[in-house]
Amino acid sequence: MLSLPDFKNKQIIVCNAVEGQKLAIKNDNLILKNDQDEVVLQITCHKLFTVWIIGGFSITSVLIERSKKFGFSIYLLSYSHRLLAVVNSVAEGNFLLRKKQYQYQSIEIAKGLVHNKISNQMRLLKGIRNKEESLKIHMNKMSGYLEDLSQATNNQTILGLEGTASRLFFNEWYQHMDWKGRKPRTKTDYLNTLLDIGYTYLFNFIECFLHLYGFDVYMGVYHKEFYMRKSLVCDLVEPFRCIIDKKMRLGYNLGQIKIEDFEERQGQYFLKLDRNKYYVKIIIEEILLHKEKIFVYLQQYYRCFMREKELKEYPTFEIE
Repeated sequence: MLSLPDFKNKQIIVCNAVEGQKLAIKNDNLILKNDQDEVVLQITCHKLFTVWIIGGFSITSVLIERSKKFGFSIYLLSYSHRLLAVVNSVAEGNFLLRKKQYQYQSIEIAKGLVHNKISNQMRLLKGIRNKEESLKIHMNKMSGYLEDLSQATNNQTILGLEGTASRLFFNEWYQHMDWKGRKPRTKTDYLNTLLDIGYTYLFNFIECFLHLYGFDVYMGVYHKEFYMRKSLVCDLVEPFRCIIDKKMRLGYNLGQIKIEDFEERQGQYFLKLDRNKYYVKIIIEEILLHKEKIFVYLQQYYRCFMREKELKEYPTFEIE
């Protein structure tokens, strides 16, 4: 399996078909060309971790064959960054891991994941310099939710605590950005649209790791099975959502995120096509700043799960 030293040399390639970019395979190298058919990038397939393609694109059997041979994933996304299809590098033969997944019945890992998520939300809130009284009140409530979490006896209680804590977090963290509430996939405002994009790329990044180990990504430990929902990815993305939240607030404060970069159509906000590359770049760069910590976390998670370790031995991620 992939080691940390090997992973450090791996790269993510983004092909933006919106701008006429194209991919080609020459020997065992991936070539990225612009709309003028000029070579923008050439990289050996040995160094690829995943390839993300945005917009209308024709994928060849040669590219699929190389992805299987060298173990990199290919994600096809629409112009609005909705996932269309995936070609994954999968360790399909790890039947012992999947057997353990199907037999797992405890809620302890779920409690650990949500505890990690709320703790990171609180770390972000503590970093706000001018703390208003409402922020202090909400942080005290969130601290209480962490205590309640340790006493939870069922999944519904955990879901309730997570949802309540997240609402408090969002209201405080994004209040200066004309926050109207988190509404996934509805695109009711530019910030929800951008959060969807950021969380999608984070989701895809984590999914790549889970396939490397052979997890059944549809079998969760917190999010329960639902038709075509990758519940395990939904589980393990939770501690890392703070990466996107931190970047959104910082980007807004630095003037990197502007409402003018979005257009409204029939009550929904969409990122303008000519701004796709810019926003994808800042999101991916932020994820890559944490790529080694994410790798180590998921590697340790796999080892703990396989060895049926106690919750205290499972990894945690702390946002800086």
